[in-house]
Amino acid sequence: MEMSLLLVLAIGFVLGIKHALEPDHIIAVSTIASQSKKIWKSSLAGVFWGIGHTLTLLVFGVILILLKNEIPKAWAMSLEFLVGIMLVYLGITTIFSWKQTKRHDHTGRATYLKSMLVGIVHGLAGSAAMVLLTLSTIDAAWQGAIYIIIFGVGTCMGMLLFTTILSIPFVTSSSSKKVNHSLIRLTGVISTLFGIYYMYNLGINEELFSVWFG
Repeated sequence: MEMSLLLVLAIGFVLGIKHALEPDHIIAVSTIASQSKKIWKSSLAGVFWGIGHTLTLLVFGVILILLKNEIPKAWAMSLEFLVGIMLVYLGITTIFSWKQTKRHDHTGRATYLKSMLVGIVHGLAGSAAMVLLTLSTIDAAWQGAIYIIIFGVGTCMGMLLFTTILSIPFVTSSSSKKVNHSLIRLTGVISTLFGIYYMYNLGINEELFSVWFG
């Protein structure tokens, strides 16, 4: 493997870590991390997010690279808008999750599946940018696939680290229901408000609504 390709892959790994730290990613996963009373479960949820995110990028990325095509801007923005809807949904369900406190530690598989689905949505929304980035750095489809996988590994590592950090306040406050529930509800409110802002920015400032209804 040429040194230039190794350098590109190394950069892809670093960019993957950086990508995991985007606000919408962190906020979405924090709503999931807030539900666990054990750090390792939250960390694993972050890894599942990364797996879902990477699988989507890999499938759509390789298809588009092979076709030498790009996702139309209107479609790309619409997929981004879906992220906003998801953030609002995650926020609202988190705010009212205190009613299900007794069941939180018994829904591990559901939590990991939910985290993976969230990652898939983020992966769909990021496919357009990922394809543009990949097409600008590689010459062949197989190189693109490797690049996306390395990027995904970096994303998983970054999300693993930050979900671990994010889970600490929720785990340490689990002995105090009042504090714990307040933190969980605050996380839900932040996710809801950010989701609304996200949709407003896309719809109004980026003029997505004009594309839809114009």
